[in-house]
Amino acid sequence: MTDYPAQLGLYIDGEWISGGGRDTHRLLNPATGEGQADLPLATIADLDRALAAAERGFAEWRKVAPEARAVILNRAAALIRERAEHIARVATMEQGKPFAEAKGEVLASAGLIEFHAAEGQRVYGRVLMRPPGMRSMVLHQPVGPVAAFCAWNFPALNVVRKVAPAIAAGCSIILKPSEETPGSAVEVMRCFQDAGLPGNIAQIVFGVPDQISRHLLASPVTKKLSFTGSVPVGKALMKLAADSVMRMTMELGGHSPVLVFDDCDLQKTLDTLVAHKFRNAGQVCVSPTRFHVQQGIYDRFVEGFAERTKKMSIGNGLDAASNMGPMANSRRPDAIAAMVEDARSIGARVLAGGGPGDGGGFFYQPTVIADVPLEAKAMNDEPFGPVALIRPFATDEDAVAEANRLPYGLAAYCFTENGRRQNMLSETVEAGMIAINQVRLTWPDAPFGGVKESGFGSEDGPEGVAAHMITKAVHIA
Repeated sequence: MTDYPAQLGLYIDGEWISGGGRDTHRLLNPATGEGQADLPLATIADLDRALAAAERGFAEWRKVAPEARAVILNRAAALIRERAEHIARVATMEQGKPFAEAKGEVLASAGLIEFHAAEGQRVYGRVLMRPPGMRSMVLHQPVGPVAAFCAWNFPALNVVRKVAPAIAAGCSIILKPSEETPGSAVEVMRCFQDAGLPGNIAQIVFGVPDQISRHLLASPVTKKLSFTGSVPVGKALMKLAADSVMRMTMELGGHSPVLVFDDCDLQKTLDTLVAHKFRNAGQVCVSPTRFHVQQGIYDRFVEGFAERTKKMSIGNGLDAASNMGPMANSRRPDAIAAMVEDARSIGARVLAGGGPGDGGGFFYQPTVIADVPLEAKAMNDEPFGPVALIRPFATDEDAVAEANRLPYGLAAYCFTENGRRQNMLSETVEAGMIAINQVRLTWPDAPFGGVKESGFGSEDGPEGVAAHMITKAVHIA
């Protein structure tokens, strides 16, 4: 089990499906640009079969005790841990990230499943005080079959984020992962299958995204939409889901500000931020991107950031010496190059990188740009790549205003040793998640989600399971 999966397929009603005259999508290895597999794409008949299976599956799964659901979830987590090396290798071969990052993602996925296995057993209703002879209760019940769509940047974790809370809550789910990173999803689903999850509870389909989303969201079977991806696509899906007023969880794009104040531990801050900025080649929805640095340390910060960046080694993610792998597809290097050139043309200083990488894959150098004008395209549209944009600020008020300037509000990072300022930033920065003096935002027991145009609803934590529940009030006399 060392190569990319030779057999990719749809997983519908407990059956792996490929061939049969279906259209296929050719998958490329982002480190080489070479083809490595063909992915079958679902037909309308396949989607109808998946919907029918999900409807039947939900009717049975909702009756299964939470403890019994937890047993299957924990078995799946154990299998993912057991197969972590293989799944990580698959993720690297199809998405490009360094193997160590991929393995960390896979192990984090197992931990998230284990959390939801326990959280599904902690769904509590309540009894309300009433006069003798009356009783009022609040119940939480699974919402029903879920249609879930997830992005390619975390091909294992994004799958688990959708599947685990849904089945822990008692729902069935039809998942459409990215067609660019199907292998990781297939390997994760095999773990659920081998753990004993009935085949009509969690299913996978691939295909033409617009066709699949329109068909699944138009069906009366589907009761909830869960989406991770870009703001424009998320808005389009919300409009489709609005026709039936279905429940939604939307984890959309960000453009994360980083506020660095002159009282921070500068060297520690630089070491932390440079490593985190170029994680997954910057293809992370919570990637630190807009670095606003207080004037007193601005020059030292810029110099230290550029020096560290120049020492990074980019290459095939399977090479242990690589700090950063390729971008996930052929479109991304050109998109980043256009943003870098736009910033350069209006006066920004490119201090590191700024060009394509070597080799036949989809590489772009880790890039540092200082003195970036606010009108630069990259300062307003999420680059989603290995680009750090740095600007100075003077006062606390200036920093907060810059952090909140854009319509996005997913994640923010702040570095300061002043406790009063930390409290102020926690209150005033508009983001669903804020990290202060560190960069970790993802924890199994903490909600993950944004505000403003970065979406609504949360994944992970108790909120992840709760998002798959309806609330019912019952009054008895």
